[in-house]
Amino acid sequence: MARKDPGYALKSPRGRPHNFAARIFDYIEDGIYIVVAALLVVAGVVVLWNAVVQLIQDVGHTGLSQLVINVLDNGLLLFIVAELLHTVRATIQERTLVVEPFLIVGLIAGVRRLLVLTAQLAAQNTNPGSNQTSPASQFTWAHQGIEMTVLLGLILGMTIALVLYHRYHGRASLEDESVDR
Repeated sequence: MARKDPGYALKSPRGRPHNFAARIFDYIEDGIYIVVAALLVVAGVVVLWNAVVQLIQDVGHTGLSQLVINVLDNGLLLFIVAELLHTVRATIQERTLVVEPFLIVGLIAGVRRLLVLTAQLAAQNTNPGSNQTSPASQFTWAHQGIEMTVLLGLILGMTIALVLYHRYHGRASLEDESVDR
């Protein structure tokens, strides 16, 4: 890790009396990150196993729309776990909290919920035996509309935040590189 480099900087500058305590807390923090990463790996394996088992069970017993909904839901959940694991790795390596992966995880989670909600609503509204929809399963603004509106606002807000982060973070990085040359 970066700690073995002679120029390793602690997260905040400290004097000699606090050096030992700061290093101990850095080791504890790294240990916590490693435990979180291990738990995320276990969660990823469990989600992957659950997705495979559910896919095998659903192939012959459920309709195509429900099969697609389950695969989409499990696939995006697995993608979220993988992105969180990447975030923990980046946090350990860079010794600072990285904003971009959290925005991406939030964006994926919002899109996941929106896709699953609309797919479930579409599956409820179609009856295989008739061309009519049942009144009980029709779209209502009271529940689905409010949730979909909030999700769309969340997705739009996180997308804008990602664009702004890339725009301003990218410029600062380019200016820093030109100064270093």
